[in-house]
Amino acid sequence: MNNTGKVLNVDIRQEMKRSYIDYAMSVIVSRALPDVRDGLKPVHRRILYSMFELGLAPEKGYRKCARIVGDVLGKYHPHGDTAVYDALVRMAQDFSIRYTLVDGHGNFGSVDGDSAAAMRYTEAKMSKITLQMLRDINKDTVDFVPNFDGEEKEPSVLPSRFPNLLVNGSSGIAVGMATNIPPHNLGEVIDGVIMLIENSEVTIDELMTKIKGPDFPTAGIILGKAGIESAYKTGRGKVLVRAKTEIEEIKNKTRIIVTELPYQVNKARLIQSIADLVKNKKIDGISDLRDESDREGMRIVIDLKKDANPNVVLNRLYKHTKMQDTFGIIMLALVDGEPKVLNLKQMLKHYLEFQEEIIVRRTQFELNKAQARAHILEGLRIALDNIDAVIKLIRAAKTTSEAREGLMNSFGLSEKQAQAILDMKLQRLTGLEREKIEEEYKGLMELIEGLRAILESKELVLKTIKDELLEIKSKFNDERRTVIDLTYTDSSINIENLIEKQQIVVTLTHNGYIKRLPVDTYSSQKRGGKGIKGMMTKEDDFVEHIFTTSTHHKILFFTNKGKAYVLKGYEIPEASRTAKGLNLINLIPIESGEKIQAAIALKEFSENCYLIMGTKNGLIKKTALSAYSSIRKNGLIALNLREDDELIGVKVTTGESEIVMITKKGYCIRFKEQNVRAMGRSATGVKGITLREDDLVIGMDVVKEDGALLVVTENGLGKKTLMSEYPLRHRGGKGVITYKVSEKRGNLVGANIVDDDDEIMLINSNGIIIRFSVSEISTIGRSAMGVILMRRTEGETVVAMAKVNKSVE
Repeated sequence: MNNTGKVLNVDIRQEMKRSYIDYAMSVIVSRALPDVRDGLKPVHRRILYSMFELGLAPEKGYRKCARIVGDVLGKYHPHGDTAVYDALVRMAQDFSIRYTLVDGHGNFGSVDGDSAAAMRYTEAKMSKITLQMLRDINKDTVDFVPNFDGEEKEPSVLPSRFPNLLVNGSSGIAVGMATNIPPHNLGEVIDGVIMLIENSEVTIDELMTKIKGPDFPTAGIILGKAGIESAYKTGRGKVLVRAKTEIEEIKNKTRIIVTELPYQVNKARLIQSIADLVKNKKIDGISDLRDESDREGMRIVIDLKKDANPNVVLNRLYKHTKMQDTFGIIMLALVDGEPKVLNLKQMLKHYLEFQEEIIVRRTQFELNKAQARAHILEGLRIALDNIDAVIKLIRAAKTTSEAREGLMNSFGLSEKQAQAILDMKLQRLTGLEREKIEEEYKGLMELIEGLRAILESKELVLKTIKDELLEIKSKFNDERRTVIDLTYTDSSINIENLIEKQQIVVTLTHNGYIKRLPVDTYSSQKRGGKGIKGMMTKEDDFVEHIFTTSTHHKILFFTNKGKAYVLKGYEIPEASRTAKGLNLINLIPIESGEKIQAAIALKEFSENCYLIMGTKNGLIKKTALSAYSSIRKNGLIALNLREDDELIGVKVTTGESEIVMITKKGYCIRFKEQNVRAMGRSATGVKGITLREDDLVIGMDVVKEDGALLVVTENGLGKKTLMSEYPLRHRGGKGVITYKVSEKRGNLVGANIVDDDDEIMLINSNGIIIRFSVSEISTIGRSAMGVILMRRTEGETVVAMAKVNKSVE
């Protein structure tokens, strides 16, 4: 309906399109994006100009924020007091803005996310550096436009005598676009502008020798320079920012101290998130957490458990919390009212062009003012040279206008000169006053000459900009707060760089408790000893798996259901010799009814190696090792098992090895790996040994040249037999006798290929561990009974055997 009340038919699609475009452009230009020249959005510009009009200079007193907000609302920004006050508060927060533009008095919020007090309680005035934003604004340096109701005039942009867009940064979400420009160090940015002044062909790489990177008000550490280079060269990039921490050792207690956080991270929420991670057992090793921050600075204290590795805990904090955060840089700003993504040089160039305009307009304003004053002084000089005639003419005139006309006609003066003579006091006739006029005139002539020289020379304009920027730098420059770690090259968290390479023993109980210890925890003992206590277990639990590896190796866990999981050695929590460890379900997502049956440690996934898998029902499968290089967090299928079958062993081979499989009833088969073709991960496998009644496979291994087969019974007996006594057979046969089992001797529980340089560990059902050298065991034939390897008390049985591989790096 139009103004006359007539209903008009319109296309709703076109009307919606037009209206939305109008709305979008209003948001883009008038609300959400900063101007490339002064780095301010309209609301910030209006706040600062309103404070300037109110005379809230740094050397003067504070004024209630409600008064300032009311002035801004009434004159320039009718969009709600909350929007204005929130913008004012942010300009006063030293943790939000690198160089605060508002000097706040009262509660202006905190890094914990606390909101500022109501505007009726807080007070504010301009900061000292803000004067540089408004410097020369009354010298016709910028255009003034009508405000929303046409009653006032407001600046379309502030003179901004320093590059505020880069120095303080900006963030905002418009319609279909967003900007996120990080703050920078004032001195570095000014040095960059000066470099551009001195060489207009300077490259971005050369500019980066001056402007190192973002400099956040909350400091922190920027990891690497790749994200900075991308942002400076393309206008877009991602910067990884990490909290500043240190590890303290006090009275046998280890703690992590956090003194700086990434930009815009809420400290209170960070502490809560850490507490939640500890509660949910996603981060292990933290015993206490508290905030000891005060007005002297930030200090978050994270106390660690006695056996926790501080570097591992710290890196898990980086991975799972905002102690390490990504700052996405989008250098989008308004250029002549149009949003553009700019690289570093373009931003500096646009700012420099704006400052050239500022200097030219200011110089022209000062020239016009000087010329106007010189014009008046020229009239006064004429009057003083003809003072008697001037006085006579004025005395004879009947009116002021007649005297003015007489002076203009008699001495060739302009109207302004004639009026200045009429306004002149008699004291100006003294000799001293005449000298002052001459001196002032002479000074004005020199000033006019200098101003004209500036207007006629771009080099002098640029020199003026350079000199004034250096003046600002000398007053307001400070040290860089954010450290840039140039040694960091990878965006991922490389925990291994902080962890010592160490040979470790990993133990896993029947009920799923796992831990690691340094391998030298277990000192070697003589064969036949009783061993030392290796792990505290419950009555219904016992150590079922034990193997050696390195903290830097990957450990592949294979379950009875044929699934594979992966952990790094250092990811397994270290515990004391007698501690039971951590339930494995906290480390890998084992399903109900699933238990670990085999584990191997790998330094790398070689292209020419294979995994050989054996099952308790005598099947064997060969798959390329590389097929398991990318195991997901939730694991993957290692092999498809038939009903009532389970995985019992996994070995790494070269493709040309020989394999032995040993059963609990004492049979062993030896065959060439080449008899087993390579299969995919989802395959079931082929028959490795034909089992006799009530028999099953308890061990599988790769034959070593000059090696021996060591077997151990559940009653602690064992023997070592050279592999030369085991004939090579075809895959799928029944095998030969390796040990004559009986009720007294017990069934076999473990078997390994060994040599004299190896050491072995035996574990009984009560968690007792014994370790001794293979060289202490005599080499005997296949038909021999063997010797006692581990003495036992009534009710105890040997449940597992593990070989200590001294070649682990």
